[in-house]
Amino acid sequence: MTDPDVEGYLRLRPLLFSIAYKMTGSVGDAEDIVSEAFLRLHRAQADGGGVRSLKSFLSTVVTRLSIDHLKSARVRREQYFGTWLPEPLIAGAADAADAADAADADLSESLSLAFLVVLERLSPVERAVFLLHDVFDFDYARIAAIVGKNEVNCRQIATRARRYVQARRPRFTASAGQRAALAERFFTAVETGDATSLVRMLAADAVVYGDGGRRTLSLPNPVAGREKALRLLAALTAAVHRFGLHFDRATVNGQPGVLVRDTSGALLNVLSVDVADGRVQAVRSIVNPDKLEHLAPLIPPDHPLRGLPRGERAR
Repeated sequence: MTDPDVEGYLRLRPLLFSIAYKMTGSVGDAEDIVSEAFLRLHRAQADGGGVRSLKSFLSTVVTRLSIDHLKSARVRREQYFGTWLPEPLIAGAADAADAADAADADLSESLSLAFLVVLERLSPVERAVFLLHDVFDFDYARIAAIVGKNEVNCRQIATRARRYVQARRPRFTASAGQRAALAERFFTAVETGDATSLVRMLAADAVVYGDGGRRTLSLPNPVAGREKALRLLAALTAAVHRFGLHFDRATVNGQPGVLVRDTSGALLNVLSVDVADGRVQAVRSIVNPDKLEHLAPLIPPDHPLRGLPRGERAR
């Protein structure tokens, strides 16, 4: 592969990863798909095939591999234990503070855990067409060539998917700065056990989602309502004090969040919040070790906060 091609690939890599990640909801799978696209580019050139446009070639390969991946993963996700959440993408608090003012709100929202969960209900092709057009600004002619449909079909698919997503997409009515400020107060209140402040910040119909994937202690179903959410957060506060945990502020998929660590820095889980109308509307907790191992060393499986009964661990 020529140096210009390598430079082009490196320049396109953020776009390619973003397509693969928003298609699959998995950091590891997105990395694998982008790497496979690079290998296919190399093979195509080694075989003498001309690649007139790196962006066109690589985005096509990445999208088609992502569609194939989703088709094979659909049954596994339908059988997933409890709530399925995407693998989190993390930005440190210092980076997030600078990015919050400059980031495009639509791009930030298209990365959120809530948005990616909504996309799970689309078919793989619907997801691809919607993302390529509405998020990545590909025209319908290019999308039609990628997914093997005609332009009219792609427009119909996009319209159908857009209606579905718009009816269910999260509402981030506050600015990034306002969301970050409320989240900072919220996470401080959880750490200190300030129940009075939590009552004021939680929406009456707030929902707590927990993804443990049967690999650790977690919530088998979402918990709805302020009172139930407060009881769960009180249990988290108790664990913070008992086990010496601390919250590292971060941006989780473009939204305010924290990494929950022990005194050694080992990671227990990732929390993020959805903020709208001046209240915390949802709390999302990812505890499944399979979804966190790309971020940091993890708290060991025999830790009281992660361990399962012996029979459960064997499943």
